[in-house]
Amino acid sequence: MTQDSRRGLALVAPPLGYAVALLAGPLLAIFLFSFWTQDYLTIDRTPTLGNYREALSDPIYRTIMLRSLWISATVTIVTVILAFPVAYYVSFRIRPDRKSFWLFLITIPFWTSYLLRIFLWKVILGYNGVMNSGLIGLRIIDEPLTALLYNANAVIITLSHAFAPFAILPIFVALEKIDRALLEAGRDLGESAATTFLRVTLPLAMPGVVAALLIVFIPTVGDYVTPAQVGGSGGQMIANMIQTQFLGLNNAPMGATLAVIAMVLVTIISLATVWLARRLAGGRT
Repeated sequence: MTQDSRRGLALVAPPLGYAVALLAGPLLAIFLFSFWTQDYLTIDRTPTLGNYREALSDPIYRTIMLRSLWISATVTIVTVILAFPVAYYVSFRIRPDRKSFWLFLITIPFWTSYLLRIFLWKVILGYNGVMNSGLIGLRIIDEPLTALLYNANAVIITLSHAFAPFAILPIFVALEKIDRALLEAGRDLGESAATTFLRVTLPLAMPGVVAALLIVFIPTVGDYVTPAQVGGSGGQMIANMIQTQFLGLNNAPMGATLAVIAMVLVTIISLATVWLARRLAGGRT
């Protein structure tokens, strides 16, 4: 190594080590806890796979884990499908000097607290909320609907709204990088607008789509606040069960086990998504 390389490594090493310690330390602690057992306040550090056997065999844990993956996958698909037209419109239909203003509008939801936005959805979807009052006022229903709140559908709606900007922005960035000359070449070759979109625009925008998928899917699997506020008994997710194990049942090893399983499943699904996107885009992502 040259002197400059050693000097650069010496400058980078302290913050890099600090960052790795902050990330790897808690993960290592969670991983170790998953092989231990706990009896109230007593931690038995004898290695065991009993927690994993129980987590994988207990139907309650399986149901909540599958529900979490299903809710997160649904939120991801809905959010990306709704975000793509918005990003496309801003990128291709808005004048360059006005794009910054539209991006500014997209980020307005970040001005308010995440918890406040959840409470607003409780007001909208509640038994006497805006939605039921509007439907009754239009004489579409005779009495308030009880299926709007405290279920998985309410969690999906709330999370889709909360993570919409996270999906719009990476797709917009990918669309902005597309050379417009390629689209003109497609039309000059006799391709229709729809065919040009499917064969040129969408494959080139796939890196942004994949980024949006991962940005939405990964955090929503572990979301705790939204299911706790609007999910009810039928909308609880794995993060709520982990919280119950740590604080309610005083069983940190089982909570750690569920966290490890959730991280492994999210990693596998994320890698599979990237691989599939690369195949569909012809290796461009």
